[in-house]
Amino acid sequence: MEEYGKILLIAMPFFLVLIIVEKIYGAYKGEDSVPLMDSASSVSSGITNAVKDVLGLSITFISYGWMVSKIAVFHLEANVYTYIVAFIIIDFYGYWTHRIAHQVNFFWNKHAIHHSSEEFNLACALRQTVSSFVNLFTFLLIPAAIIGVPTSVIVITLPIQLFLQFWYHTKHIKKMGFLEHILVTPSHHRVHHAINPEYIDKNHSQIFIIWDKLFHTFQEELETVPAVYGITRPAQTWNPIRINFQHLGLLISDAWRAENWKDKFTIWFKPTGWRPENFEEKYPVNKITNVYAFEKYGTNASSKLVYWSVFQALISLLFVSFLFNNIAIIGLPSIFIYGLFIFLTIYSYTELMDESRFSVYWETVRFLFGLGIIYYFGDWFGLNSFFPLASYIVISYLLLSLVMSIYFVSFEFKAKKTSLIHV
Repeated sequence: MEEYGKILLIAMPFFLVLIIVEKIYGAYKGEDSVPLMDSASSVSSGITNAVKDVLGLSITFISYGWMVSKIAVFHLEANVYTYIVAFIIIDFYGYWTHRIAHQVNFFWNKHAIHHSSEEFNLACALRQTVSSFVNLFTFLLIPAAIIGVPTSVIVITLPIQLFLQFWYHTKHIKKMGFLEHILVTPSHHRVHHAINPEYIDKNHSQIFIIWDKLFHTFQEELETVPAVYGITRPAQTWNPIRINFQHLGLLISDAWRAENWKDKFTIWFKPTGWRPENFEEKYPVNKITNVYAFEKYGTNASSKLVYWSVFQALISLLFVSFLFNNIAIIGLPSIFIYGLFIFLTIYSYTELMDESRFSVYWETVRFLFGLGIIYYFGDWFGLNSFFPLASYIVISYLLLSLVMSIYFVSFEFKAKKTSLIHV
């Protein structure tokens, strides 16, 4: 928990700098692929995922350590060769968990957030799940357990393998010569994120592209088929918490409404997107039928709302950084109270990004919750020991945030709605 938080403290500024560099480079080239609202939503999603992981809000039914103790034939030492072997096995594990997430209805729910951006940029790499509270795929690491790869090696290699998937989420790096035959490149991953019929459910590999070629899921990027990004049932929201559970909500409602008991049970294990017969007509959902003719979500937000949303995402990063750097000091159960505040913060300002009038109510709840924390603990989780006036700064920020939400809902959104009616 604490160790992973320290790793993220190093990784977060590195990722943020690269996102900014991509934004500047795209603007310079006249090919800006990093809209600020989309990026604020992506960063917010990354924050929720990081908080969930650091606080350990998931259950593993079969732990890797338990498997090693039961089935290991050898016991390898933690050296360079062991890390290489572990990395290859983890990449194999990653290919199959990724492929299953794309091809089975129930498991798509935890992965849809990653594909929900209608852009393709470094920021969208941060769109990671908070809905995977249960890990069912540890068994795919059985090859590592049999040869006795130490748990400590797996624990270190897993986040490294994850972080190495960041760089190839970009449009600005074209095909990379001979590396296209070995590694997953931006070209390969553009195909993976595309919703074009030619590209969908292809290129599931994470580091080594060999898995897709071996298991016949490889597709080269075609010059004649420009990639279009997103998901075929578009999220239509900037709120990463709501995106995380949209598909699950549809599965639950379809299972409830299904008259056939077989459909109620099998819908969870059917191919992704499957619905009972005639449900598309009886209970239609918004679905993209022509990938070259749909309107991207949220492209007409006011500049004030855009910059305020970016500000909120950056402030959230500061709050999270303090949490990750002081987990041991904050302690249990206070870190979970802090985590709840972070989730409430992101839910509130992303609702505002969606121009929802209910965002004021969420912001009011957050304001009162923040005041309650300071009143109960006497300050903001010990921040006063670093800055004597820290509590007053936090209160001022919470008040400003509430006032701005009231302003947007009461004036900007109403004025915009009125102008649309007149048009």
